[in-house]
Amino acid sequence: MIKILTYNVHSCVGSDGQASPGRIAEIIAGCDPDIVALQELDVGRKRTGGVDQAHAIAAHLGMGVVFNPTIHIAEEQYGDAILTPLEMRLVKSGPLPSIGERRGALCVEVVYDGGTVTIVNTHLGLSRRDRSAQVAALLGPGWLDNPLNKSPRILLGDFNLVPSSLVYKQITRELVDVWSGSSSRPGKTFPSRLPLLRIDHIFTDRAVRVIDVGVIRTRAARAASDHLPLFAHLDIIPQLHRPQRHPSLARRREEVRVLPPA
Repeated sequence: MIKILTYNVHSCVGSDGQASPGRIAEIIAGCDPDIVALQELDVGRKRTGGVDQAHAIAAHLGMGVVFNPTIHIAEEQYGDAILTPLEMRLVKSGPLPSIGERRGALCVEVVYDGGTVTIVNTHLGLSRRDRSAQVAALLGPGWLDNPLNKSPRILLGDFNLVPSSLVYKQITRELVDVWSGSSSRPGKTFPSRLPLLRIDHIFTDRAVRVIDVGVIRTRAARAASDHLPLFAHLDIIPQLHRPQRHPSLARRREEVRVLPPA
């Protein structure tokens, strides 16, 4: 079994206006996840003190990290990351179709229980047109439908969409929302102070069994970001035969920094 967590950290800026990667890391540590997907990280940005938030959170947790910048402003970066103490390999990172603010995704293989699990972390756009095109890309051969990939798949992140939307249904024709396998009422994640919307999601292949799913609603979590973290405890049977490595993997590893566990 493996525990997955997704969290939009809002540049680690809480309701008090303070940027604190350490506070975010403490909230994550309290859930004790095996794999963490983070959105809205600042790296080297003046507005949050020039801190490499991806590295700082990973170092605090003793995890390796892969960071995908979706926006570059001179030497400053903003984007998403996947963290884990397990061995992971970058498969792909890059942009998604976007008319508005640039959006992207990050795909890794995590070595788990003798095989691999494919994890895709994303943060979709604010317009329905963008989200539909972005989901079509993610479900296509360039990402989750890659014929070389035989691993169980998990798609997670901040989707900026609610379960009643057409784009949500676009996803659930292919994958399963982890809440659908839970006896609990689905938890809302945004805004953190008074959650009204369920826009952060974890989707899996149909063969994955959900053991537990929940939203972290502690006082600290309500103050640390404008989203609440969503986690799922999953029973996964990884493929014993790992997929072939994508021929561009070596080149892509040079584009995204991978840090070993501390």
